[in-house]
Order: sequence, then structure tokens, then C-alpha cells
Amino acid sequence: MYTGVTRVKGVKGILGSGVVLLKGGGDLASGVAHRLHRAGFPVVITELPQPTVIRRPVAFASAVFEGQVTVEGVTARRLDDLAAVPAVLAEGVIPVLVDPQAEAVRRLQPDVVVDAIVAKRNTGTRLTDAPIVVALGPGFVAGVDCHAVVETQRGHDLGRVILAGAAAPSTGEPGEVAGVGGERVLRAPVAGTFHGLRRIGEPVAAGEVVAEVDGAPVVTAIAGVLRGLLHDGLAVHAGLKVGDVDPRGVPEYCFTISDKARAVAGGVLEAILYLRGRGIRD
Repeated sequence: MYTGVTRVKGVKGILGSGVVLLKGGGDLASGVAHRLHRAGFPVVITELPQPTVIRRPVAFASAVFEGQVTVEGVTARRLDDLAAVPAVLAEGVIPVLVDPQAEAVRRLQPDVVVDAIVAKRNTGTRLTDAPIVVALGPGFVAGVDCHAVVETQRGHDLGRVILAGAAAPSTGEPGEVAGVGGERVLRAPVAGTFHGLRRIGEPVAAGEVVAEVDGAPVVTAIAGVLRGLLHDGLAVHAGLKVGDVDPRGVPEYCFTISDKARAVAGGVLEAILYLRGRGIRD
């Protein structure tokens, strides 16, 4: 359990050494946060006020809506007071800050920043944000935007640590699961307010209506289990990803960290330990 809270000086410089700040709390980011937490790192997450997280049962971003969530034995809690971060870390809980501009990077002065937004572009992360800066996926160049990039594209290089250059460019297509690619993704048919009609983990049949946007049906093209679905009441635009069907049909997969997230998490842990060992923070 982390108890090294030092350098308390107002809000700026409120934490001690070893803190990792993750920008983003989606399923990939949560896989990273989970592994780093289990490895002994104090982890803080920043998120949007209304994150469009799909795999809600395995995403710490869900704490924004629910107040507190637990993923595979690790708990995260929404915080609206930055000064409460040290006490929550001391409990062994991951703080989730609603902080769309990631002001906590400047105010908490973490030792490591991980851009886990997976926006396929750099939304503001800089090499100077922390002694060690790691980014996930395309949109970043190691040595320019960050110290290391971790590959997120499925395939032979998934989870690879890149110390010079960039990850593979985005294909614009979802990765295949059991041979199924884009057909497994559910998208908003129109702009409006999202409302789910089925629950994550339930079996669904091809052609079934699983959600709606202002009354317009969201229909699954394949059979399987509903692996992910947006939180009710979110405003969406036409074509936005609002859900995901797993063709493997195993409900338990909906409630555990994915193989992809674990591979990416391993890459982030490797990057941090490698860079720390090389004295990059000097």
C-alpha cells in the first residue's frame, strides 16, 4: 500500500515519488492501471465529465458515473477534490479525477505520465510533462512527443515498446475477434441521446435491437454476447461507436480485462522500468 505522500505544498507538488498519472480510463487504460497498481505503483487517472466508455465493467472510467468501481479486485473512486488524492492512494484505491484538460499533470507533478486516451492522435501530451512519458498507439513519436510508445495494433507487435519512431498507423478498422472485424461494432444510427435496451454480458442474435438513439434502433449484425455498451443518457453523434458484440459468446470475457489490454499493460510496465533503469528521469 502506498504511504509515501510527501512534498505537500498547497495542491501543486502534493504527491511523493513513483506516482503514475494515466490520461484516460477506458478498457485499455484500465488494463494498464490495473497492472501498474498490482506492481506497486500509485496510480491516478484523469477522465472526461462524460466518458464514452464502451466496456464499462472493466473500465475505471465508469467511476465517473458510478462513484466507485472495482475491476478484478482493484478499486477506483471518483474524486472532485484534488487535495483528497493522497488519502485515497493511501487506502490502496485509484483516484479518478474529472479533469478534461489533464491539469493534474501540472498540479500533481507525477513521475510518470501515460497517455492512454487512444485517440489515434496526440491531444496535448508533451515530452516535458514528466520525467517519464509513455503513450499508447498511433499519433505519437517516441523521442518527440514522449519517451516511449507502446504498440496497440493487434498482431505480432502488440505491446511492443518503441523507443524511437511511432506505432503502426491506424487502419480505421476494428481489430478482428474470432475472425470478425467491423461487424462486431455497434454504431449510433443518428445523433441524439443513447439508451441501452440490453445488458452487457447477455447473449444477442443477429438482427436484434440492443439499444436506441432517440428512438432509432441500434441493431447487431452478428450473434454473440454484448461485450460493451455506452452509459445511458450520453449524447452521441451519428456513426459513433456505442457498443461491441463478442462473437466468441463467452459472458465471462465481458467482465475481465482483455488479452489486448494485458499485452499493452505489459508494454507500459516494461517501458517505465526500462526508462527508469536507464536514468531517463535525470
